[in-house]
Amino acid sequence: MLINKNDELIIEIDDIGSEGEGIGKYQGYTLFVKNALPGDKVRVKAMKCKKNYGYARLMEVIEASPYRTTPQCGIADKCGGCSLMHLSYERQLLFKQNKVRNCLERIGGFKEELPLGPIIGMEEPYYYRNKAQFPVSRNKEGKVVMGFYAGGTHSIIDTDHCFIQAKENDKLIQIIRSFLENYNISIYEEEKHNGLVRHILTRIGYVTGEIMVCIVINGNELPHQDKLVQNLREIPGMTSISLNINKANTNVILGDKVINLWGKSYITDYIGDIKYQISPLSFYQVNPQQTKRLYEIALKFADLHGDETVWDLYCGIGTISLFLAGKAKQVYGVEIIPQAIEDAKRNAEINQIINAEFFVGAAEDILPEKYKENNIYADVIVVDPPRKGCEESLLDTIILMAPKKIVYVSCDPATLARDLRYLCDRGYELIKVQAVDQFAHSVHVETVALLNCKR
Repeated sequence: MLINKNDELIIEIDDIGSEGEGIGKYQGYTLFVKNALPGDKVRVKAMKCKKNYGYARLMEVIEASPYRTTPQCGIADKCGGCSLMHLSYERQLLFKQNKVRNCLERIGGFKEELPLGPIIGMEEPYYYRNKAQFPVSRNKEGKVVMGFYAGGTHSIIDTDHCFIQAKENDKLIQIIRSFLENYNISIYEEEKHNGLVRHILTRIGYVTGEIMVCIVINGNELPHQDKLVQNLREIPGMTSISLNINKANTNVILGDKVINLWGKSYITDYIGDIKYQISPLSFYQVNPQQTKRLYEIALKFADLHGDETVWDLYCGIGTISLFLAGKAKQVYGVEIIPQAIEDAKRNAEINQIINAEFFVGAAEDILPEKYKENNIYADVIVVDPPRKGCEESLLDTIILMAPKKIVYVSCDPATLARDLRYLCDRGYELIKVQAVDQFAHSVHVETVALLNCKR
């Protein structure tokens, strides 16, 4: 073995991996180094060595990359939320653009005249998230710890301020931390599955300024909860305070039961002109500014004129469906989570949209069933699947239905490229691809693709 564990080496970083790690070579042997950047000359310590590649820890930056920047957050190198904050935002966008391009070329085989537009970045890449989930624990001294998990662990990095979350969270954390300390509230211990308070969920309406706080507990009630409600109500914009009951021995954050303590059971917010009610259990995009841009691209790609039938698969609470309904004859949404469909129906009613209908079930079950039994038709099909992409059975039904257009919204360029290749091998042509940065300082990127039917 050329390199052994604990060897210290000096290497130059010349590339960046899909998870933002720096890539360098030592005498032809490839090393992946977290927090290193192309252009860095670094001293590293080998941590895990395989036959042809290994992983190393960054010990010292000897010569800094011209793209390296000092993170605004002092714990960015430890916290799992901002793996790219040490990279200039301009270069973050280039990294994400290239990530989409590389997946489309390497996995999808789309090489000649790839129709990929310039990535759409954020005007202000800080304080953009409207949702936070703070795990809670106690340290060895018994002090309450609230913050975010360190990358790849369940070890909590304590924080009073986050540079990508809404600023309102600072006061919320302060009030809740003091409450837990002052009343010596029991804190959940994951290893033992005992204790009470597990997580703190917050949501902030970007347009409305409405604030939600939901305390996730391993029990049925929160001692002295009236005192907490009293303190939280003093914050301007406070709209909803609730408990979420999660007694399961799991790392899933939310349980199914919500108990409203004060105010409404939801907050409201807007994406464009569409108003949404958002409950603690609702799925709602965390970056409303960029979500609006993302949906506007999807709407532009769909090119609706008022007489089209559209199926929106993995529709969540109807965010894209309701965006499309104003331009289409009829929209059908499909989502596996019953609560999300209830939210979608309510949101359609709130916005007086009568040409949107929603179905509960897995898209890969509902669409084939409706096609087989009712011979349903679509001019446009929109898909916005989870990270794993679309099931092959769903893609096969879409191919049989032969909509004129498919608009594919993706949070994972690798599964997007795989599914686009599958569709293009069976009668579709890739027309446009557009990346949108929804998650500044992370490696994640959203992408919208348009396919036209060639048949």
